[in-house]
Amino acid sequence: MVSTTASTVHGRGPPPTHAVEIWLGAYKPRMLALTGTKADGWLPSMGYAPVEALPPLNATIDGAAEAAGRHPSEIRRLYNLNGRFGRGPGMLEGAPAEWAKQLAELTLSQGISTYILAVDAPDDLRRFATEVAPAVRELVDQARETPESHPEREREHGAVRLGAPAASPFAVVPTPDDGARLSEEAVWDEGGWPTGPVSDPERRYTADQQAAGQHLVDIHDGLRVEIARIRDLIDQVARGTVDPARVQTLINRMTIRQNNWTLGVYCQSYCRAVSGHHTLEDRSVFPHLAQRDARLEPVLRRLEDEHEVIAELLDWIDDALTALVAAEPDATTRLRASVDVLTDAMLSHLSYEERELVEPLATYGYA
Repeated sequence: MVSTTASTVHGRGPPPTHAVEIWLGAYKPRMLALTGTKADGWLPSMGYAPVEALPPLNATIDGAAEAAGRHPSEIRRLYNLNGRFGRGPGMLEGAPAEWAKQLAELTLSQGISTYILAVDAPDDLRRFATEVAPAVRELVDQARETPESHPEREREHGAVRLGAPAASPFAVVPTPDDGARLSEEAVWDEGGWPTGPVSDPERRYTADQQAAGQHLVDIHDGLRVEIARIRDLIDQVARGTVDPARVQTLINRMTIRQNNWTLGVYCQSYCRAVSGHHTLEDRSVFPHLAQRDARLEPVLRRLEDEHEVIAELLDWIDDALTALVAAEPDATTRLRASVDVLTDAMLSHLSYEERELVEPLATYGYA
């Protein structure tokens, strides 16, 4: 007999911090219609739907979306790629610069926002990530700033047809810091925070660019959930309803403890989820942002310093739990105090990071 208990459900892990989309790799009329009516994204493969086949397939999806009362731009367009760097004249057969031109044109004409590359050689992946992808973004941004360069693109309801929405003002809202603190001990001077470049109210961002900024907020929301979970666990320890050693193990398994406080790790997870082969293992977000805009360097240095402080606070909690296991005097008081300081630091840090980085991430991307 199979028993469905609360502990069984809990064992599956926390819920995702963002909506989980449904993408269909459809090619036939009925499935294309279903994609337009119900799906969040369309993910065909180049081997089954070559570039020249995309326009009529996209049109079928658009027609089904409109018949269902949806705008075509609600359906993300993705594309599984296969190619080889070389000197050939065909699609994805030339040098990285030629790949970039071909993919930028495909993005502008068909509204494809995500490319997933199937490769076996690590060097091909590196070239795609470091040479092709940034060049595609730059070419697309340039073209969208001057839409007359692509007069063939149809426009409907104020948006570019086929899932490429028009740019709009930046709308991602950083999480505010309400200033409430649990501890009298401050681990850094909040009045000494450096600030980055002032936002340009005239600048416009595509939906994909804004999603990059929103992703940081989503990440932080997950961390806020984890800090609340830590506080709950500590309360259970104080009440004697959970073993301190078990809590120590649970905390060490949490994302907040595992990620080493490098945003690049989160970027890797994000990139893998969106496009399984696009990892940034040798790159991190902060050096990328500093390279793109030197005005961000003081902010990034401060954030890195705060990351180190937070890592030390997590060690402090670990030491306090160890003391509690050993039944040392005042261990529970020390543990509560350390968690209060960590909570204050975390919530302060996350709000500051969002305030300074959500728009630069929309401007420059994660890598």
